[in-house]
Amino acid sequence: MMFDKVKTFYVRFDNDRGAGYSCGEIVAGHVLIELSAHTTITSIKLRAKGCVRVRWVEGPSQPCPFGLVSATAKTSSYAVEENLCLSKTLVESAGNDGLRIEAGHHEIPFELELPQRPLVSSFTGKYGCVCYLVKAILQRPFHPDQHVCRELPIISHVDVNSPQLLYPVSKTSEKMVGFWIFATGPVSLNVNIERKGYCNGQSIPIFAQIENCCSRLVVPKAVIYQIQTYMACGKTIRHKQVVASVRGNHIPSGCCDTWNGRKLKIPPVCPSILNSAILKVEYSLAVIVQIPGARKLKVELPVVIGTTPYNAFGSQNLSMINQFRPGLSWLRLSLPDPPEAPPDYADIVSEEEGEQHRSTAPCPQQGSELASQRGTWALSGTQEFRLQPPPPYSEVSSPCTSLSHVHSPT
Repeated sequence: MMFDKVKTFYVRFDNDRGAGYSCGEIVAGHVLIELSAHTTITSIKLRAKGCVRVRWVEGPSQPCPFGLVSATAKTSSYAVEENLCLSKTLVESAGNDGLRIEAGHHEIPFELELPQRPLVSSFTGKYGCVCYLVKAILQRPFHPDQHVCRELPIISHVDVNSPQLLYPVSKTSEKMVGFWIFATGPVSLNVNIERKGYCNGQSIPIFAQIENCCSRLVVPKAVIYQIQTYMACGKTIRHKQVVASVRGNHIPSGCCDTWNGRKLKIPPVCPSILNSAILKVEYSLAVIVQIPGARKLKVELPVVIGTTPYNAFGSQNLSMINQFRPGLSWLRLSLPDPPEAPPDYADIVSEEEGEQHRSTAPCPQQGSELASQRGTWALSGTQEFRLQPPPPYSEVSSPCTSLSHVHSPT
């Protein structure tokens, strides 16, 4: 056979990532070739391609008998959106004779830089897919091209800390069970969630109040929907499926139930795809009240599944900065007022009072007189200290300097 000499032809990624590569990153790897005998090659090329494909068929499910063509024959809607196209030559012969490669194991390294623009995340749905491939092509003289493909997982990061995803979402709905004279009462439902953006593996706390004023026993439950939207040939088709659910307790007639943060865990699903013109993947949280013998009451809130987890501390700082940003009034509030100079000595003690004190100040006594007039000295010493001039004022002084200016009473 013509390919007997090529025992192994394979593409290996050095930095394999289960979560996928994102825009601007380097995809590095090796092309592995194992030859049973020496051979001559023309070139080894590498190509990376990615596109969004959408296709669905409309029409009767049963074929027409006798091979006739029905007036309502099946019609196909198809659309393609190209997202990635890279090409690189790894090995190439200089002349027409080709390049001789000896038998054995060979590894040719490569690097592919993904574009900086956002790429659509890899996805496989009911009527379409987003697929990226890395293809290695081996060209040899007088042989058809031999190629091998490797899927390249791509993920477009969605930050749930974006301001538009941090606001709470709420909705209220009410339904009258029965009609006209057979109406038995309303069922009301109020649902709210703390924010709009979440990530895989996180739980959504649901706050809800269900009031049952009808005569029937109702059962509430919460579900997460994945809504796939496909657009081709001017038509749109949607596919909606449940990816997670949780059931509440039965609510008898005349009673109400309150959910104070009932948690619904998000399973491993594809993040929201909102940057493609022909394929979208969206999510919603719905709280449904099932009413026997009547149509169910449902409240549906939009949810975005992202890749960057929620950062409560960073979000609080962002909200505080936005709150005080106009005028930067917070800066003026945080700075202390400049210190004021102490009052002047003349503003506190008048000249007449100072002269009177100096003329009438008692002298220290000796012996028993000192012991008998102890109270009088204490008062006079206090008055003398109060009437002393203050030390020279300085706004900046070291602790040692400030202590040297303190006068003790004599």
